[in-house]
Amino acid sequence: MIRVARIGAAHGVRGEVKLWSFTEEPLAVANYGPLETDDGKRRFEIETLRPAKDHLVARLKGIGDRDAATSLRNLDLFVARERLPPIEEADTFYHADLIGLAAVTETGAALGNVTAVHNFGAGDLIEIALTAGGEPLLLPFTEAIVPKIDMAGRRIVVVPPDVVIARPEADE
Repeated sequence: MIRVARIGAAHGVRGEVKLWSFTEEPLAVANYGPLETDDGKRRFEIETLRPAKDHLVARLKGIGDRDAATSLRNLDLFVARERLPPIEEADTFYHADLIGLAAVTETGAALGNVTAVHNFGAGDLIEIALTAGGEPLLLPFTEAIVPKIDMAGRRIVVVPPDVVIARPEADE
């Protein structure tokens, strides 16, 4: 299952919700058919969808009032991988396809494995669980930091920046 959207707060009083789309073209989220929760227990059909200032506004089938819309806040919505369009460009990937790839340095030394790709608003970050253990490494997912993605070889090449800022230790 691939996460394609997240429901935000209720919008108005007639059951509409704010919707954050994680698809390349935000309005395309309505083209994938019913969206599901990660456990598959709930399904939602988008009846209407329109752009707003920094999000989309959606009317979901069966959600008719503000209380019902409010109960869906922060719910992630997914589709089966096979319902997504095929990737036609060589340097384009679904984030989910990167999860589990080995992360190695330019010399081939193992760093760890990709565990997530995040976007907190300032660009994509790749999360790597380090082979040596400890806190995962979060790096900008840019061509300078990740110059090579080898899907056939199931690995990425990582060039860590000269300075990696560590989280401050808790006061003892």
